[in-house]
Amino acid sequence: MARIAFLGIGLMGTGMAGQLIDAGHEVHVFNRTRERAMPLVERGATLAISPAMAAQNADAIFVMVGDDVASKAMWMGPEGVLSADLRPGTLAIECSTLSHDWVEELSLAAKMKGLDYLDCPVTGLPDAAASGQLTLFLGGDQSTIDKARPFLEIISSNQLYFGPIGSGTAYKLIVNLMGSIQIAAAAEGLVTAERAGLDLDLVAKALGTGGCGSPQVTRNAPLMVQGEHEKDVLFSTKWRLKDTDYGLKYAHKLGLSPQIGSATLDAFQAAMDDGYSTSAETKVIDALRKRLAK
Repeated sequence: MARIAFLGIGLMGTGMAGQLIDAGHEVHVFNRTRERAMPLVERGATLAISPAMAAQNADAIFVMVGDDVASKAMWMGPEGVLSADLRPGTLAIECSTLSHDWVEELSLAAKMKGLDYLDCPVTGLPDAAASGQLTLFLGGDQSTIDKARPFLEIISSNQLYFGPIGSGTAYKLIVNLMGSIQIAAAAEGLVTAERAGLDLDLVAKALGTGGCGSPQVTRNAPLMVQGEHEKDVLFSTKWRLKDTDYGLKYAHKLGLSPQIGSATLDAFQAAMDDGYSTSAETKVIDALRKRLAK
């Protein structure tokens, strides 16, 4: 069995690290809030006092955090992974949804350290992470993917290879921007249906099963109608805004100026401005209600 470092024990990281523990690997975990890691310690993980300590002597290092700032702290902070004395060829597997610029910078830093870097953002909800049913969007050398495959197959049921480093993140940013657009469009449609006096439960069901349906619409439209934006939050407004912003910045990097994406960013920024940062992403409907009313 391998020694694995897993850094970032949030809703997704808990499930992913748990799968690696259950597979029999020696898993060393680090999280900025120690308490969140304790359930994994009870399952057999070793709690490290820093990312560097977790990564020491590891065969593979996984990171699953919220944004560029957190990723930089894990990899390049004073006690970050790259400050440790690591074996050449150690797998460096970054699973977070990050900006394309930071992924390029990080991959170069990892290469300079002699690590085998893998661009590996994921899709799926926490229950998929806990059951090893995630889908991975991979970017990197084929040899690195082959070496990482035994670990990747534990945390996922599907691995999609998009090409060199950065291509997995490119696809993740594209699909997350599209998801943001779908959520905002569903919210706007429901506000319009509400003004029309339609049965919103029926509208939500019809949207999810009709031609405009998508997994995002199917899941989020009923939640918007129920209005329970603070209960069992799986993905907050803060993180939806971040993903939308990163997706737009990548499009701008490619010389594009997405108009629908920009309007969507404004919608989630409005929800943030209204104080909904920790509410579910579905709370965008209330921000739109205020601004669409005449």
